[in-house]
Amino acid sequence: MTMTVRAALIQQSCGPDRDANLSKTETMAREAAAQGAALIVLQELHLGPYFCQSEDTSFFNLAEPIPGPSTERLGSLARELGAVLVASLFERRTAGLYHNTAVIFERDGSIAGKYRKMHIPDDPGYYEKFYFTPGDLGFHPVETSAGKLGVLVCWDQWFPEGARLMALRGADMLIYPTAIGWTPSEPEDDKARQRDAWQLAQRGHAVCNGLPVLSANRVGFEADPSGATDGLLFWGGSFLCGPQGEMLAEASSHEEQVLVCDVDGARSEEVRRIWPFLRDRRIESYGGLEHRFLD
Repeated sequence: MTMTVRAALIQQSCGPDRDANLSKTETMAREAAAQGAALIVLQELHLGPYFCQSEDTSFFNLAEPIPGPSTERLGSLARELGAVLVASLFERRTAGLYHNTAVIFERDGSIAGKYRKMHIPDDPGYYEKFYFTPGDLGFHPVETSAGKLGVLVCWDQWFPEGARLMALRGADMLIYPTAIGWTPSEPEDDKARQRDAWQLAQRGHAVCNGLPVLSANRVGFEADPSGATDGLLFWGGSFLCGPQGEMLAEASSHEEQVLVCDVDGARSEEVRRIWPFLRDRRIESYGGLEHRFLD
């Protein structure tokens, strides 16, 4: 990709009213388009609260088919704005089979492609394995008018393999719809370490692959539906960085925000010429990466 793309990250809080959440998304996306955004990225599971704080079979009622009602409305939004749109939905594939799925809309409203989240966490407050089957579409960038988009989702951020495979298949940028935060009672120094590690890991993907990274996180406090914990405070901080990990733009840690920034597609070519990591990979020596652990 040699063109410059104006990209926008939508960082919002989410309540229990699905239609109100989507209406807010539409308003913020229109604000992004008014600022010239040709690529708009929404946060993970932006239609409602982050329900994975607890295990409750009633939450499966939130899932929907793709295509379905939400993709129809989001496709209409992409067409209205003339922008590529990256959305994140709870996909019902069939009874008992559900995915955490990113859908990429072309600017004419059509579905350009989708990605099913591959790495599924199962940690306190993030009980996603109860809800989501690991993705089966692999790591394949989606070709759009805004470039070849290497879309992954949240927990995928911590795994260099996914980012690398997207890069090896020609992605122009890496995109991470995200829902990450901390419990309010955690020590302040631990909170700082967590957020720094989250940002550093993704900036590392940018550096090691010579690609821009766009990460859209949700923001605000959400109570645990079960009442078993003190809930999650999502730390926002959505950001865009360049192919050397340089920060281009960063959102607030506590406010909703439309973060707009130009992404220079030619910069990756320049960086890869002076830092030719793909050239110097010793691919004949990496066979062990296919194993869980080398005893």
